[in-house]
Parts: sequence; C-alpha cells; structure tokens
Amino acid sequence: MLDATTRSGGTATASPRAAATELTVPAPLTAPAPAGFAARCTRVLLSPWSRLSLLVVLLAAAASSVLLFEPHKLLANGWPPQVGGPTAIVLFAVAYGLITVAFVPRPLLNLAAGALFGSEWGIGAALVGTVIGAGIAFGLGRLLGQQALRPLLRGRWLKAADNQFSKHGFRSMLAARLFPGVPFWAANYAAAVSRMGIVPFLLATALGSIPNVAAYVVAGARASTPTSPVFLIAVAAIALPALAGAVVAWRKRHHLRGR
Repeated sequence: MLDATTRSGGTATASPRAAATELTVPAPLTAPAPAGFAARCTRVLLSPWSRLSLLVVLLAAAASSVLLFEPHKLLANGWPPQVGGPTAIVLFAVAYGLITVAFVPRPLLNLAAGALFGSEWGIGAALVGTVIGAGIAFGLGRLLGQQALRPLLRGRWLKAADNQFSKHGFRSMLAARLFPGVPFWAANYAAAVSRMGIVPFLLATALGSIPNVAAYVVAGARASTPTSPVFLIAVAAIALPALAGAVVAWRKRHHLRGR
C-alpha cells in the first residue's frame, strides 16, 4: 500500500497542489517608476514662486504695453469712435478695468468718463470699471502670488496689515478706498495676499470708491465751465480729502519713524 511504503522509506509522489506550490516562483518586486519629465515640469510650473514670477511678468508686460500704446489717450479721445450709446459705455468700463490693472492712473480715466458720457453715465461706467479692475487684480494676486508672499509677512507692519484685512476685510477695504493716500493697486494686492473674501472686497471697493469717482467724473463732465458751482464743488471734493490725508500723514511722520 502507498501509505505503508511511504512510512517505510519508499518514494511517494507529491500531490498536484503541493507540486504547484513548490514550483511557484515569487515575482520580483518592481521599483516604482521614476517621475517623468512632464510631471517634474508641472510641479515646477505650479510652484508658488513660479506663479509669482508669472504675475510679475504679466504686470510688467501690461505696464509696458500701456507706455507703448497709450490706451488711456484712446479712451480720452472717445475710443472706439465707431460705436456709441450703451455699447460705448460697456466697452469703456471693460477697457477701464483692464488698463487699471496695468497701473494707469484712475483719476485720468474718471475725468475721461465724465468728458465722454456726462456725470450720470460716466459715474456708472467708472464705478463698473473700478470693480472690474479690482476684481482682476485680486484674482491674479490670489491665484499667482498669495502662496509665495504669505510666508514673507514677517515684519510688524506687514503682519498688522494682513491681520486687519483678514479679520476685518470689509471695513478695512472700505477705509482704504475712502482714504485718498492708499494706492488703488496696493490695496488690491494686499487684500489678495490676505485671507479676505472676494465678495466683501468687491462690495467695499464699489461703495468706498463712489465719492472719489463721482468727484472726478463730475469735474470731467463740467470741465468746459470751470467757473460753475458744480465744477468748483467737484474740485473741492477732490482737493479736501487729499489735503486731509496729507495733514494726517504729516502729523504721524514722527510716530512712523519711531516704528
């Protein structure tokens, strides 16, 4: 019998399952494939500093195009000449927003809005353009610059400004728009680097820009009658806040130097 022969030292044949188990050779472990060149390039291009560099290049290109082509003069001369009515107002507002991102001074554009469309429509076009330009700058700063710049907020004043914009976004931006000494572009990118939401940013921009925009637009609309009371009131509305800001800055100069 087979069992007896096996126990007495005879040769026994292995079962098919055991033979298959013995003949199975474990497959060698394969090392993970190294990351490809495309993946490495993607990581580099999407890194915070690469995006910040792209933002700088875009802003430099925009500023250079403004210096070369002077689109603000085209706006002031009534561009585009072949359209009029609501279409011209909409095009003006969009162009206003785009070239504001390229650091074109907004007072010139506000004066042009008044000269081209009058007080009512000029104020509307300038305010819409202001919100468009602020939104574009905020989006670019948030998407391309926030991750790279936030680790650099180490100074006392930078931390204080970031904390103010992050925790009290609406009222801080409203004050920045109302105060004539804060540059438009600086407020845009400071808000973008902070943790302020875009909705309070745009709402505060729209509300806080009304007095300044209205004063410049009305002055542009009444520039042909510089002795009229409306023109003089508009000029006073421009000059008095600027004078008040200069006085405050002068009184605080020693305090700022001490800091």
